Amino acid sequence: MTRKQLVRGSIGVAVVGIVAYFFWQALSDNWASLQQADLSLGWWALWATLLFVLAVGISGWLWGRIVGRLDQQPLGRTEGVRVHFGSWLLKYVPGQAGFVVNKVLWGKKRGTSRILVLISVVYENAFLLLGSTVPMLAILVVARATGDGVPSAVWLTIAAVVPLAVLTHPAIFRRVVGLLARRTLKREIPAAYFLSTRHTWRYQLAFLAPRAVNGVGVVFIAVALADASAESWIPLAAAYAIAGAIGIVAVFVPSGLGVRESAFVLFATPYLGLEHAIIVSLAARVLATVADILIAAVYGVLTAIKKRKERPL
Repeated sequence: MTRKQLVRGSIGVAVVGIVAYFFWQALSDNWASLQQADLSLGWWALWATLLFVLAVGISGWLWGRIVGRLDQQPLGRTEGVRVHFGSWLLKYVPGQAGFVVNKVLWGKKRGTSRILVLISVVYENAFLLLGSTVPMLAILVVARATGDGVPSAVWLTIAAVVPLAVLTHPAIFRRVVGLLARRTLKREIPAAYFLSTRHTWRYQLAFLAPRAVNGVGVVFIAVALADASAESWIPLAAAYAIAGAIGIVAVFVPSGLGVRESAFVLFATPYLGLEHAIIVSLAARVLATVADILIAAVYGVLTAIKKRKERPL
């Protein structure tokens, strides 16, 4: 390990340690209140869990579409979802190594270039990160600036779309993808491997869908456990998206464990209060884990169906 890698790793561990300390302190200070909270499961838990599964499925379908477009060989309707589900289950390996390697190995069996698969993953992460941060931060700024709530959905739409449209400008977005590629692939990307401007904008907007679905799921939880008011729903969905992005960036933590919850508490506290923000964050983590179990089951079924279709008669 080089000195530079050691420094980066040390900084990462220090950041996680600081975040964990403050999250644990907040949890300890509110432990008595948490024990009195009504955490009984209801239909809201089922719907939130299914929405978490659906969000991962949409991301997988979109990733498969990107691979098919770059490779000029469209995938089957469920193949992108199946591979993405299998890779998703490996997210608990720090650094997302398992997530990426699983897709690369799948591409090798399919006869798809390793570089092309890696670039598709870079695109996927770029779309998710930009969609989870830029418009969501803008939404939170607008929401806080309006005092008691957001007076108009028009302002939220502008806050979400305008900065995202600027960042998905071909020149800017290629720099973003190029930077991610150089850091992960250690090489330049040929111009032929870039999506066209039209498809870049389409996919970026499409990747807002899984974040929106996740947001609806966390709003279900917030309404059920914290009686969240209607004017807080969109900011809470934005807070959960940002927290998810921070969890992705924290590659040294398995599945962003603890980091995502801490970030959500930070952004959700103005709308729920500290106690309820902690309750919702913990409930969301538990249900997201249950969703992973369902994802594993769906992956098993899709894999079994695929093998049966490929079996010679």
